[in-house]
Amino acid sequence: QINLPVICQYVDYLVNQQNVKNVFVNGTTGEGLSLSIQERKHLAEEWMCQGKDKLDHVIIHVGALSLPESQELARHAAAIGAGGIAVIAPFFFKPTNKGELVSLLQKVASEAPDVPFYYYHIPALTGVKIRVEELLEGIKERIPTFQGVKFSDTDLLDLAQCIHKNEAQQLEFLYGVDEQLLGALAVGANGAVGSTYNYLGRQTNLMLEAFAKADLALAQKYQFLTGEFLSFVIKLGFGVAQTKAVMTFVSGIPMGPPRLPLLGASEEFTATAKAKLDSIVWPDGD
Repeated sequence: QINLPVICQYVDYLVNQQNVKNVFVNGTTGEGLSLSIQERKHLAEEWMCQGKDKLDHVIIHVGALSLPESQELARHAAAIGAGGIAVIAPFFFKPTNKGELVSLLQKVASEAPDVPFYYYHIPALTGVKIRVEELLEGIKERIPTFQGVKFSDTDLLDLAQCIHKNEAQQLEFLYGVDEQLLGALAVGANGAVGSTYNYLGRQTNLMLEAFAKADLALAQKYQFLTGEFLSFVIKLGFGVAQTKAVMTFVSGIPMGPPRLPLLGASEEFTATAKAKLDSIVWPDGD
């Protein structure tokens, strides 16, 4: 079951301990696609309520397998004042070309005509491999609120071409593969959405600061250490359930188990991952 009372503590932790002031609600890490429509609405409302005057931006993922449900979630997000909405491509009956995908995105975006709209590109999970470079061509004419892409793919060539071709439109490219963020920044990504920022947000912000100051050596240290931890836990089997376990022991906030078909992280994983994370010495001495 969803645990609404924990979100107040969660917001304060992100802001005060991780210097994270923007959140992406009901996405992959939040198991949005495993929740009922009502649960997703309750969570969105709670994040908006608890984040008031504390968070800068709340983007709510409203994608669903059913177009009417996605439209309902978009209307709801607009009604509660969301700073943005995002939509993942449906992954059972999949769009097979740009025309189909843009038509679907337009149908959702039009239900929240005053809310910035993002396409959530994550082909490893959706199986929808339409290149974003192709998707973006002419999309502003179809979707005037189109603001950018949550780009959760390792194809940095596609990302680079998107940024290169759309510089004049000032779109936002929020990168979603945490272990490659520095590479994405180098080709022009201007934001990041990822699971590790729940518990490594402070270190990632320091990496962003180093990159902004052109201190590439320091930025690399942070990226390499994040990669060292992720490489270690991926070999153990690392997914949403394990992310919840890591977040729980780092923050002290009980994130709870995942929903079936996912199974909770083992005690062995949790102990091993904690020992590894504790062993890492970050450049700031932590």
